[in-house]
Amino acid sequence: MTPVVAAAVLIAAVTHASWNAIAHGIRDQLLAFTLVGGGGAVCGLVLLPFAPAPAGGAWPYLVASAVVHVVYQLLLMRSFTLGDFGQMYPIARGSAPLAVTALAAAFAGEVPNGWQLAGVAVASAGLVGVALWGIRGSGTRPHWPAITAALATGLAIASYTVVDGLGVRASGSPLGYIAWLMILEGLAIPAYALSVRKDLLTALRPYAVRGLLGGLLSVFAYGLVLWAQTRAELAPIAALRESSIIVGAAIGAVVLKERFGGPRIAAAGLMVVGIGLMLTG
Repeated sequence: MTPVVAAAVLIAAVTHASWNAIAHGIRDQLLAFTLVGGGGAVCGLVLLPFAPAPAGGAWPYLVASAVVHVVYQLLLMRSFTLGDFGQMYPIARGSAPLAVTALAAAFAGEVPNGWQLAGVAVASAGLVGVALWGIRGSGTRPHWPAITAALATGLAIASYTVVDGLGVRASGSPLGYIAWLMILEGLAIPAYALSVRKDLLTALRPYAVRGLLGGLLSVFAYGLVLWAQTRAELAPIAALRESSIIVGAAIGAVVLKERFGGPRIAAAGLMVVGIGLMLTG
């Protein structure tokens, strides 16, 4: 991984944590993800005239990725509804590189070495620490529905990471791939919201600027990751990207005023150490 690629992924990590915090900050999660998805679709449409169309071999990956992305958004909405941002974000993002390592070995032939396996073990220990430190005033008892939703979100992240890693490499056009992906996935939740909320446009108005900004940031963040995936292996990219865990923890504690506490900070830090070991590998 070159310094330019690493820098791009780090920028994506900060940007990703920021748009997730914006989405979490809108109390009605259906409204939040309607705006994020709609903003992403608009960005895709704007990019379309400037981007060569993806090669034919990339389209099965695009369709599969769009489906997985919608599932991911639904699970993320559920996670944010049940739990604090400062805990749900580290669990969802921290579990993803562990799954990416296994999926990349199985489907992309990228077999982890000893450093990466050590990183998996360390990051897993940190993940358990974050998960078991109580949420929403429940003391030290874990809130299993929230944790389950966050872990399922992490599995969805890992799935679309591998699908998109293979798809963008087959596309011959990273910009075209991200444009079409944003269009295909971005319209699903707005279409659903329009079908179930008669007052949708009125309800969206107070959050429009924040939500659409979140959509723009999501396109920028994932576009950088897709570009990086054409230049490095999937597991190290996923690992470095999840340095956003620390950014998310900071946003949760400082901006959203959530009680994170020393033990959870230490556990999140342990996850990042594990991710660093995977990156070293």
